[in-house]
Amino acid sequence: DLRKEIKKLCKEKNAVILGHFYQADEIQEIADFIGDSLALAQWAAKTSADIIVMCGVHFMGETAKILCPDKKVLIPDLNAGCSLADSCPADEFVNEHPGYKVISYVNTSAAVKAVTDVVVTSTNARQIVESFPKDQKLIFGPDKNLGNYINSITGRDMLLWNGACHVHEKFSVEKILELKKQ
Repeated sequence: DLRKEIKKLCKEKNAVILGHFYQADEIQEIADFIGDSLALAQWAAKTSADIIVMCGVHFMGETAKILCPDKKVLIPDLNAGCSLADSCPADEFVNEHPGYKVISYVNTSAAVKAVTDVVVTSTNARQIVESFPKDQKLIFGPDKNLGNYINSITGRDMLLWNGACHVHEKFSVEKILELKKQ
């Protein structure tokens, strides 16, 4: 039984398997913890395991490694990328706008986090943006949709990186209204 063998190997190696909500059922069934990207990284930091098997995309593994520098973090699928994180090269993100404070959504690469002044989640983004003086120039990235929303509710005019998740881009007000009618 493959599941038993995987669990046996995890026990021998002191490893845990973390699975993102978007993973296939087979992965979720053997995962020790299932959650969103930030919850997985936080769980990795709490575990006493020596090895973290991050069943998600690259930035999730990088975030876990940032929080767990002494643990080995493995990403089973080296081709697992995120269109949102991949849309934001770190050098372009900051270098073109000196004097701006950089606010990054947590779903971004370690390279972008390294040039960021503060990392936010969708839950705390508003509070963090509002903590800056009104005259402070801000860059927000990589998620233009979250940035637009935060601009609209705070009255800010943050410079937004033009990044988005290709899956979330498929949704629009028009499509949702059409589905609602149906």
